[in-house]
Amino acid sequence: MKRFYVISAFPHIIDSYVNESILKKAQEKKLIRIIPINLKDFALGRHRSIDDSPYGGGPGMVLKFEPISKAIQYVKRKIGKSTKRKTRIILFSTRGRVFDEKNTRRLSVYTDIVFICGRYEGIDERVAEHIADEEISIGSYILSGGELPAMVLIDAISRKIPGVLGKKESLEEIKGSYRVYTKPESVTITKNQKKRVLKVPKTLLSGNHKKISIWRGRDL
Repeated sequence: MKRFYVISAFPHIIDSYVNESILKKAQEKKLIRIIPINLKDFALGRHRSIDDSPYGGGPGMVLKFEPISKAIQYVKRKIGKSTKRKTRIILFSTRGRVFDEKNTRRLSVYTDIVFICGRYEGIDERVAEHIADEEISIGSYILSGGELPAMVLIDAISRKIPGVLGKKESLEEIKGSYRVYTKPESVTITKNQKKRVLKVPKTLLSGNHKKISIWRGRDL
């Protein structure tokens, strides 16, 4: 079983996505397990805070090193010291390597993947320097936190696990990406006050699998 640990100040953000559809079924089949970790459970001091103002001044708050360090220690104890388990700790950052299909395959070999989700102004840099194994970005844009990137990686990596999609041929990276249609054969729309009938390409209705394969190949 592959296990994903999501360390977050707002762990319930991921619940609605990972508990539906394919990921829900994968968890029911015990192919994967998704474990949210509430960073606030590891807050320190009288005020139980997980963030503080940045040194040097500036706007926003920065997630503190100590709560993240303690959360990682907790996760490592849960994983244990089995030589069969292979762990990777990922911090989401705009400075990280951009996530792509090659990285999906690379990360799919790990049995335990720990995601550190940032919030607010960012995370104490010592987390990147001394805790995370690597930093990853899902694109050249800014999000409010690392929870959405965590879900992106969980979804992409889980698809590589045999049994998650049912059929290996369902992987788009194997069958390719091409235009698809379904019933009914004709639909009518009104655009610019004019009615148009939209039909499925005749090739797809021909039953000639060779011609269909050639037609689909134009998109590949």
